[in-house]
Amino acid sequence: MSVTPIRLFGDPVLRMTAQPVTTFDKELRTLVQDLTETMQAAPGAGLAAPQLGVSLRVFTYFIDGELGHLVNPDLTLSEEEQDGPEGCLSLPGLSYDCVRAYGVVAKGFNMYGDPVTIEGTQLLARCIQHETDHLDGIIFIDRLDTEQRKAAMKAIREAEWADLGVPQVKVSPHSTFGGAQ
Repeated sequence: MSVTPIRLFGDPVLRMTAQPVTTFDKELRTLVQDLTETMQAAPGAGLAAPQLGVSLRVFTYFIDGELGHLVNPDLTLSEEEQDGPEGCLSLPGLSYDCVRAYGVVAKGFNMYGDPVTIEGTQLLARCIQHETDHLDGIIFIDRLDTEQRKAAMKAIREAEWADLGVPQVKVSPHSTFGGAQ
């Protein structure tokens, strides 16, 4: 178990749809521990397996003192929205206001294969949606309006950590509740 380098924007693994976890074994428990340790060392509020280069549907979170993880998440989102700042460990130093559902009910499993349900609002809901997006190859800047997305892409190109490749922007397949298109 160890702190692992976080993949940065432009890495192809961040644009892949992660595979469902089918085996709940020691290898998965090690992945959850690596995600947790890396997230806490960063520090961050959440971290998804693709951000460590592992294309599996797993993420960890640490919100308001609550540490947790979820495997194979399935989300039910509230109709009520929230708009607020969001950042990402794969885009260090960047933050933009992003529209998300205000509340979420997330069903999935823990690392042992036991069913888990997480209900949250505000920051926890934002985090769960953000990390689940990572599992679908979506990065939060994909949810920004055109003007903010252009500003984000300019900041990415100018960032010290950016590689010189051409980054890909995807349109989110999930509802934006009338927000960014």
